[in-house]
Amino acid sequence: MVMSMTNTSLKAPHLSPAHMGLPKISMIGNRSYLVEAPGELDLPAQRRIWALARTLKDRADVLELIPGMTNLLIVLRRTAQDDDRLQAEILEIWQQTAELDLLGKTIDVPTTYGGEHAIDLPAICDYSGLPDKEVVRLHWERTYTVFAVGSAPGFGYLGGLDPRIFMPRKKVPSLRMLKGMVTIGGMQSGISVLTGPNGWNSLGFAEITMFDAKAEPPALLAPGDRVRFLPERIEL
Repeated sequence: MVMSMTNTSLKAPHLSPAHMGLPKISMIGNRSYLVEAPGELDLPAQRRIWALARTLKDRADVLELIPGMTNLLIVLRRTAQDDDRLQAEILEIWQQTAELDLLGKTIDVPTTYGGEHAIDLPAICDYSGLPDKEVVRLHWERTYTVFAVGSAPGFGYLGGLDPRIFMPRKKVPSLRMLKGMVTIGGMQSGISVLTGPNGWNSLGFAEITMFDAKAEPPALLAPGDRVRFLPERIEL
C-alpha cells in the first residue's frame, strides 16, 4: 500500500542525533531497495524516513515509495545501471536531509479497557510487573503518532507507547483476535483491523472502522496523524 503525503501540513525541519548516523540499505529483488533508519524505532528516525521519501518522490527513476516503521522501500522503474552509485546517492541524500514532521489530524478512539476482549492484559501485567489499573492508565494517557500504515488495510503503527508497558509480540499468535481489539506489539500500539490470527497483545476494544473501501480516503489513519485512546469504560 502506497501512503500519500499530500494534503498534510509541514512543520519546519530540524536536526537530531539520528542525523549523524547512516541507514542500512538492502537490495530487495532487482529493482527495489529497503532503507532502514539507524538507531531506535522512535519518532526522530521516522521523521527522517518521511523526509527521505519526500526528497525522492520526484525522481524520474522512482516508481513507488512505501514508508514503513522507520524504513522506506524504494521501487525503481527499472534495474539500476550502477548499484553502488545509486546507494551512494541515497546515503548522500540521507545526510543532507533534515527531519520532516507531518502534522496530520487528531483522532479520539473511545475504548473499553479490560473485559472479555482484553485477553492479554494479565500477561502484560506479569511482564511489566504493574497492576492492571496502572497498565491501562499508562496506555490511555499517551498521545500516539501514526508512524506508518500497512501490513493490513488501514492498520496504523502507533509510536509513543510508555516504555513501562512495552510487551513483546507473542511467539505463538492468537488464532482469532477480533477486529477492533486495542493492542500492544513491542514498543508500539495499534488497533486490529481484521479478525483472525494476530501476534499482538490485546488490552481493550474499540468500536471503530479503520478501513472502508468505499470511503475517500479508505483508511482512517495516515502517517503523521495523532491518536488518543479515551477510556470510555474500564472493566477490571
